[in-house]
Amino acid sequence: MKPLSLLCIFIILSFLLQGFSEAITTVDAGTNTVALSKKYHYQPKINCKSECSRRCSKVFRKKICMRACGTCCSRCHCVPPGTYGNHQACPCYARLRTHGNKPKCP
Repeated sequence: MKPLSLLCIFIILSFLLQGFSEAITTVDAGTNTVALSKKYHYQPKINCKSECSRRCSKVFRKKICMRACGTCCSRCHCVPPGTYGNHQACPCYARLRTHGNKPKCP
């Protein structure tokens, strides 16, 4: 092979490798951290006790609310903001139902 064709092949391969590496990793400009583009199946851990305390702060029956919220939080790894409603922020939390098909999570 001619040296010119080897140089062309080398340049093409380097561009392909660079494009592949950029597709796999992304750099966050604000914190200069590298994160993989691959989605993981686990949710980040949250402090369910404090989140449920906030959620159940205005409820009359706090023990019942805390028990239900704790169950929902441990399954969904999220608690909607505020003390009532906002279920669109955590769809898993909104989908959980009791045996009587009533919403399980407060």
